[in-house]
Parts: sequence; C-alpha cells; structure tokens
Amino acid sequence: MERSLRHGRVATFAYFALNGFVLGMWVVHIPAVEHRAGISHAVLGWLLLLLGLGAFAGMQIAGPLTDRIGARTIVPLSAALCSAAVVLPGLATNVWALGAALLLLGFGNGCLDVSMNAHAVQVERGYGRPVMSAFHATFSIGGVLAALVGARTLSWGWSPAATLGAVALLGLAVAAPAARGLLRSARTTPDTKKTSSRTGAAPRSRTPRRIWLLAALALMLMLCEGVANDWSVLHLRDVLDAPPATAALAYGAFSTTMTIGRLLADRVAGRFGAVAVLRYGAALAALGMTVAALSPWIPLALAGWAVFGAGLSGCIPQLFSAAGHADQEAAGVNVSRVAGLGYLGMLAGPAVIGPLTHLAPLNLTFFLPVALCAIAACTAAVLRSPRPVTPRAAAEAETV
Repeated sequence: MERSLRHGRVATFAYFALNGFVLGMWVVHIPAVEHRAGISHAVLGWLLLLLGLGAFAGMQIAGPLTDRIGARTIVPLSAALCSAAVVLPGLATNVWALGAALLLLGFGNGCLDVSMNAHAVQVERGYGRPVMSAFHATFSIGGVLAALVGARTLSWGWSPAATLGAVALLGLAVAAPAARGLLRSARTTPDTKKTSSRTGAAPRSRTPRRIWLLAALALMLMLCEGVANDWSVLHLRDVLDAPPATAALAYGAFSTTMTIGRLLADRVAGRFGAVAVLRYGAALAALGMTVAALSPWIPLALAGWAVFGAGLSGCIPQLFSAAGHADQEAAGVNVSRVAGLGYLGMLAGPAVIGPLTHLAPLNLTFFLPVALCAIAACTAAVLRSPRPVTPRAAAEAETV
C-alpha cells in the first residue's frame, strides 16, 4: 500500500505540473492570439467568459464521473483532452473560431482540475498528513516553466500554432504513461453505510453553510489568481510598453513566488495556523497588486506581481484542506463545492476586467482584486471550525 501511495503521489504531481504548463502556455500566448484573431481587450474579456463556462460544464460532468468510474480513468482522459485543445486558440483567425476554441479548452481544463484534485484528496487521506499545497506548487512550477519556454519561443518568432501544437503533443505523451501510477477508487463498504445510517448522519445532498462560505472565498481568491493568469502579460505590454518577451515575465514572476509559497505553506500553516496563512497572505496579495497597478516602472511592476503571487500562494490550499476535513463522510462533495466555485472564479471571473477597461485604464481595474483580497483577509476566521466529523465521533455523540 505504501508503494502504491508513492506512485499515486508522483502521478498526481505529473498531472498538476502538466495542467500548469498547458494553461501557462496559453496565458503567455494571449497577446499573440488576440492579435491574430483581430479582437480588442473587451472582446477578449467576453471570450474568457466562454473559457470559464466550458470549465464549469467540464466540472459538472467530470465530478460525478470521477465518483462513479474513478479518477484513475477520468484524470488521464481529461489530461489528453486539455492537452489536445490547447492548440486550437493558436489556429483561430476570428472571434467565432477563438470562442469555440476557448470553450473546448475550458471544458478539458475543468475536467482535469476536478478529477486531479479529487485524486489529490484521495492521496492526502492515504498519507494522513497535509500534501495538498505541494500538488498546487507543482501546478505553479508548470506555469513557471511555461513562462520561460513561452518567452524563449516568442523571442525566436515562433507562431502560436507551432508552439501550442508542440505543447499538445507533449501533453498527450505524458497523460497516458502517468495513468499507471494513479490510485484505484476507494469504495464505501456496507458497514460504513450502516454506521452512517445508525448515527443519523445528515443527508449528503445538503451542503453545510460553512462549506459555501469557503467556496465563496475560493471564488474571490481564485478570481484574483485568474487576473494574474489572463491580464499580467497584457498589463506590462500595453500599460508599460514592455517588449513581448519581457511582458511574459510578469506571469513568470507571479508563478515563481506562488510556487515558493506553496512549497512552504504546509509548514507555515502547521506552525501559525490556517487562519494566519489566509489572513496575512490575502493582505500581502492586496499590497502586491496595488504596487503592480500603480507602478510606472517595469521592474517595480514585476516585483508587485511577485508579491501578489507570494500572498495568494498559501490561501487556496487552506480552503481546499478545510473543506476536505470538515466531514470525512462528505469530503469529496465538500471539496468539489469549493473547487468548483473557485475554479469558476479563476477562469470566468477575469472576464469582468475586459468590460471594465471601457470605464478605466487596465491597471486601475486591478483594484477589484485588491478589494476581494481585503475581504478575504477580514473573513479568514471562517477557517476555524470544530473538530472534523467522523463516523466514530458521530456514534459517540449519538450514545450520549
């Protein structure tokens, strides 16, 4: 069992890294794709909404399928779909083709997001200690690698179609062999079902209010992350007139500090508590975004994006962990609620920035994520909760 857990963890690392790399390569090529399709920032904002809608649809389909069939099947299929779809935006030459491409890319990404996070919870349960932040760190590593590779290919003059086509082939080559290490689904035994029935456990169809609060925080904070994903490169290029290769480093700076923070998040949370990680992390993110938005200099703006990533880095894993451990019997459902709304915020939320550019310069629209980070810092106490609900605890409560 210990060996299979190690293999399952390594495989999960591979899929998180692949997802971060594929999504990061799309992010780095947003300006080039926008220019090729001949659209404005405002139109791009609306098209990014299609990316989010596709992701939401993928989550709704992949979630139940993962529970029914198992992550061992759904994760590699989702990874293959996401990888194959990333080449489509690079081929789009008009708004309709780009919209359809982003819808399909979002669908594949949503399927992969939900299924690999469900598998990550399964691995974490097997280890009996926090490992979720490390998985999210690997996603960020994939984003850092995408920023570096994308900056290089852009400096060489490669077309988006050629680069994203190579990324698609790489993703397909990784998705299949990594599937061998995934864990088989743990099925609920009859004894467990009887225990839940005897203890009068709450119906699983009703999600506790605290889970929805965690999901709301996830939506706000991952919307902020999505702003960095979709608009950081354009910010440096259009507001500060940075060259394309330099502008790509904005996303790289954000992803680098996000990675470092997530590698340290488990230890920091263990020492200071999850509430402190969320409260001070969100406050630091608000400061970093303010610096980036107001800076007239490229180096200072890059520093602001870096601080923004450092602040956000530990927040989302704490929300996922709190949801997963709130009720052992409904861990998967609770995590899916938080992850679903969170990723919807990351993929669909940044679409609001596009229309806002009609009312204010791009850098000033970044005060929306500043406000959301401030709200998260003020409401971090929601992470405090009673001890997790387990069948044994419920049985003891029933006998009393």
